Amino acid sequence: MTSEFPATSIDAPATPAILLAGGLARRMGGGDKPMRTIGGRTILERVIARLQPQCDELILNANGDPARFAGFGLPVIPDTVADFPGPLAGILAGLDWAAANRPEVLWVLSAAADCPFLPRDLVARLHRARAEENAQLAVAASDGQSHPVIGLWSVALREQLRHALVAEDIRKIDRWTARYRLATVTWPTTPLDPFFNANTMDDIAEAERLAALDGG
Repeated sequence: MTSEFPATSIDAPATPAILLAGGLARRMGGGDKPMRTIGGRTILERVIARLQPQCDELILNANGDPARFAGFGLPVIPDTVADFPGPLAGILAGLDWAAANRPEVLWVLSAAADCPFLPRDLVARLHRARAEENAQLAVAASDGQSHPVIGLWSVALREQLRHALVAEDIRKIDRWTARYRLATVTWPTTPLDPFFNANTMDDIAEAERLAALDGG
């Protein structure tokens, strides 16, 4: 699988994305949730297809042997703080990667690697909201529920995030985002919730049905 990216939308500055693939599918018998198949394509393939047109680079955050993701052609980076499992550690890894490899980048998108139907206007709408509201962070929402793992993060806040993880033992994303000016952007849930994620085998069956609604 190639990793070619089009020119960035005029609605958004250059924005790499960190795909968070840290969670194991314990409710599915183990393994990596993003490697489960829906409609003949892995969930991760679907996530990549949604985000490649919106982002100028994709990076995968996963711990353990990176070789299992070799077929996707993406850089695979582990957490940059030890023993802090969870999405905040993955987000920090993405911010650290951007600071080291893309010093010109001010914002990084995070997305769960088990959400196969992400909106095609995700990056543009998050950037528009944070600019209009002079926000330091922006997150997605649908059906009255915030999805803080899917958001836009300022690289300038990475040391503050590291301190929250290491010194304060903060694990919940919304505990940390509550400290900052936060823009929340809501998407409609018809014909489907774009932030549906697959946690159980029943969810996989439902995802098969939604994939048909979504055009496969």
